[in-house]
Amino acid sequence: MSYTKLSRDQIAERVAQDIPDGAYVNLGIGLPTKISSYLPSDKDVFLHSENGLLAFGPPPAEEDRDPELINAGKEFVTLLDGGAYFHHGDSFAMMRGGHLDIAVLGAFQVAENGDLANWHTSAPDAIPAVGGAMDLAVGAKKVFITTDHVTKKGEPKIVATLDYPATGLKCVDRIYTDLCVIDVTVEGMKVIEKVEGLSFEELQSLTGATLIDATNAG
Repeated sequence: MSYTKLSRDQIAERVAQDIPDGAYVNLGIGLPTKISSYLPSDKDVFLHSENGLLAFGPPPAEEDRDPELINAGKEFVTLLDGGAYFHHGDSFAMMRGGHLDIAVLGAFQVAENGDLANWHTSAPDAIPAVGGAMDLAVGAKKVFITTDHVTKKGEPKIVATLDYPATGLKCVDRIYTDLCVIDVTVEGMKVIEKVEGLSFEELQSLTGATLIDATNAG
């Protein structure tokens, strides 16, 4: 059977469904920032950005852009009623102190045991920039990953063990790819959803770690 990969916006929309009312959430640079556009209006979700923002909303209309109101990815945002600005030292204290419920991050690789690599590929010409990722990986109560299932070269991004320098160890709770949703558990990597038309065997062949089919689990 044929299948269609999820778009980046569809992945963001899917993650937004799993963010509970009242949660304090950090959205990482890149795809995770799209999630702010899909949070339902009937939920109070407090978005945090490591440059010193709490309770910000979706991007403004072009004519309403404020050059001093940006997130950590240098993207324009809006501030919700009751939102706050603060020093990035206070922001990192929130991250390191376990005050964030969820961090949504991108990844180069995720290992079977939940190890995360998302800051450096060891390429000689790459600029190593871990930013706040390591603080979020270990400081947030839950870590969600958004990523393509394979690289542009077709290599698995979900692997048995990391090839790249680690950002955090045993820190990932759930992975959202363009093919499936995986829970990282003590029993192993459980596939709880996959795109229509994709067989479990085909999904496993695109993955470097051993998967458990939990799509029919009650």
